[in-house]
Amino acid sequence: MARDRSIRDFDWPLLLLALTICALGILEIYSATHDTVWKGVWLKQAAVVCLGLALMWVVASVDYHTLIARVPLFYGAAVALLGLVLLIGPKKSGARRWIPLPGDSTFQVSEFVKLVIILLVARYLAEWKREHLDLRDLAKLGVIVGLPIALILKQPDLGTALTFAPIVMMGVFLTGLRWRYVLVLVLAGALALPAGWYFLRDYQKARLVSFSNPGQDPQGSGYQVIQSTIAVGSGGIWGKGVTRGTQTQLRFLPVPHTDFIFAAFAEEHGFVLVVVVLGLYFFMLMQILQNAQTAPDRAGMYICMGVAAVLLFHIIVNVGMVVGRMPITGIPLPLMSYGGTSVLSVFMMLGLVNNVRLRRFVN
Repeated sequence: MARDRSIRDFDWPLLLLALTICALGILEIYSATHDTVWKGVWLKQAAVVCLGLALMWVVASVDYHTLIARVPLFYGAAVALLGLVLLIGPKKSGARRWIPLPGDSTFQVSEFVKLVIILLVARYLAEWKREHLDLRDLAKLGVIVGLPIALILKQPDLGTALTFAPIVMMGVFLTGLRWRYVLVLVLAGALALPAGWYFLRDYQKARLVSFSNPGQDPQGSGYQVIQSTIAVGSGGIWGKGVTRGTQTQLRFLPVPHTDFIFAAFAEEHGFVLVVVVLGLYFFMLMQILQNAQTAPDRAGMYICMGVAAVLLFHIIVNVGMVVGRMPITGIPLPLMSYGGTSVLSVFMMLGLVNNVRLRRFVN
């Protein structure tokens, strides 16, 4: 009986939206790589989606209150694994972000740490009894979340580190913060920007500068932005067709099946299908918000809203960098970009949302 109820109450529209996005992503991955050294990765992506479905069901099956109760254990494991990445992770393009697995596979720990932070913030704020947060409690939360962020920045991986911010910001917004504290934080952030600039790597500084004027270095830091915007514009209304995009197929667009898959998709499928994809993301986020509204308690609401914040941040930043309106940060487009750990982590987040949904009638 319980199993039948779980199947009946599962958020099937959310799953259908996610699988449709995955299918469009796999189609574009095939198109962008069919005659390259990456040909066949679309099959790996399809296999990862199947594994993601299994993980989503597992995450949804374990009561989220049980998961929240074990947050200290998850947090300790996450910090330990991030430290292990810095010790034994293979160095690729000057960064250590992965733990090697048997064969040629790797495991990006930071993608799964997002789930831990979502649960951690939900636990911390759900236990809050007063009307507003104060700076001391906000500082405590900042230190707890700041440790894994610091380890991820050490890899270095600025893009992934930035994705932790919307989880905390969404939680703080929902809990409430006095305006004078908001002004203090804004002022402190403004004063910290020069120091933050000092700690950035040279290539990170170049990316932040080039997106506003990529023509200053068209063969260097501005190259990806220029080629990406050309690809998006050349797609027109209906696109050039599968395997027929010139920027994509002639390799003007570097590694189009990963972070810049949206540019390749826009070139080959055009404005109409771009609107369809953005609509799918919109309805997926609305479905998550609906689950937040029907959550049985504050912890469940914070979990759903944390997931929505992360996904919205990914979508805005990825699409923004593809059209030249945001710096290149290496943030993938959820469920479309090629990448095993990214896809698996998103499915596990959707599992958390379904976890909350399945228990909305529990007293």
